[in-house]
Amino acid sequence: MMPAAQENKEEYKHTVSVVTQNRLARIMLWGVGAIILALLAAFLGYILYKGLPVLSVHFVFGKSSDMLAGGGVGSQLFNSFYMLFLSMAVSIPLAVGAGIYLAEYARDTKLTRGIRLSVESLATVPSIVLGLFGMIVFVNMMHMGFSILGGALTLVLLNLPLLVRVTEESIRTVPKSYEEASLALGATKLQTIVRVVLPSAMPGIITGITLTAGRALGETAILIFTAGTTVSRFMFDTDLMTGGETLAVHLWYLLSAGLVPDRDQIANGIGALLIITILIFNFVLVLPLKYLQRKSGATMK
Repeated sequence: MMPAAQENKEEYKHTVSVVTQNRLARIMLWGVGAIILALLAAFLGYILYKGLPVLSVHFVFGKSSDMLAGGGVGSQLFNSFYMLFLSMAVSIPLAVGAGIYLAEYARDTKLTRGIRLSVESLATVPSIVLGLFGMIVFVNMMHMGFSILGGALTLVLLNLPLLVRVTEESIRTVPKSYEEASLALGATKLQTIVRVVLPSAMPGIITGITLTAGRALGETAILIFTAGTTVSRFMFDTDLMTGGETLAVHLWYLLSAGLVPDRDQIANGIGALLIITILIFNFVLVLPLKYLQRKSGATMK
């Protein structure tokens, strides 16, 4: 048998080795994180440095110009949020309903597995393919033309897969003991889902909505083929059948075929405006998420 002193020495060496490995791993992970943050800061900083001087009240809320310098992006900014609102108004109820069905009611059958496979397959479809599908179905077959409605309906196809999967997984993370306690107190299945399951799963659902909304705000390929590259003659036009050029599409159009002499400055301003808009939008959605998390934590305590 190994003497006690020798055994303690070997155990000490093993402990030192494990501690050293943990420190090295922690340093490497911190280094990778710092590199990613530095790249993100450099990317965002450069865009904001080039675009912030361009931003002004006239630029943000003024009308765009096809030929003359000094145009704004007011209509494009309105169209971006208008189509985002329309698409999310359709996507969220459908996605939440589908997520509840898959997580709470659906059995493990061929139909259920087919639905999940279809959702995951739809999530992997390139956006340009969805744009071509939207152009064939909504623009040509349903005679909507290049319109806000056609763009919003095609964005629904982009939003649904992520929202359905996030909703289902968020509901599945809710402990079954919550449902069992609610049912034991005499609540129905529907009451349990509405009053117990959904409030507990809401932080994850809001996170999915935030990610989906940010993706939709920056989408171009889908909207080029469905909403077009023109805007209404009237500012802040809510007509669903008018042209629906968004900020991201206007940025692409300026740099590819724009004729205005200050197109580079406008493009820099649009880039900065997009970043600021998405940051503010995410911040507004994160606030209720933090509130729900604190409320949920206080309730559990």
